[in-house]
Amino acid sequence: MYGFTTTLTGVSFDQAIVKTTAALKAEGFGVLSDIDVQQAMKEKLDQDMPPYRILGACNPPLAHQAVKAVPDIGLLLPCNVIVREEAPGRVVVGFLDPQIMVNLVGKPEVRSVADAAEQRLRRACESLGGSATQAT
Repeated sequence: MYGFTTTLTGVSFDQAIVKTTAALKAEGFGVLSDIDVQQAMKEKLDQDMPPYRILGACNPPLAHQAVKAVPDIGLLLPCNVIVREEAPGRVVVGFLDPQIMVNLVGKPEVRSVADAAEQRLRRACESLGGSATQAT
């Protein structure tokens, strides 16, 4: 498992972005990057696809701890959150599980950071409501 998701119904894609950003903020995360995958696919490949964004979420104190412990951990930061429309009024919000960092880095100094980030991201996910599932 590499992440966890929730599916929101009865909301527009733009509403889901606003709700997700607010849920992240409530847990101390800011959005450092916002990649519009739908727009990029249209511009680069002339392919249409449903709305899809990747939000690069960062909790500065946790990121600082991780970088101090393992300077190259920036290769795995920020925590990615996807927001993608499955159908009108049905939006999936997915969160990368920070435990992936620990598994890839193999340094125990990162475990406490990943544990704290996971707890916060899971709370943000739960606060959105919807039906939660594990990403495989």
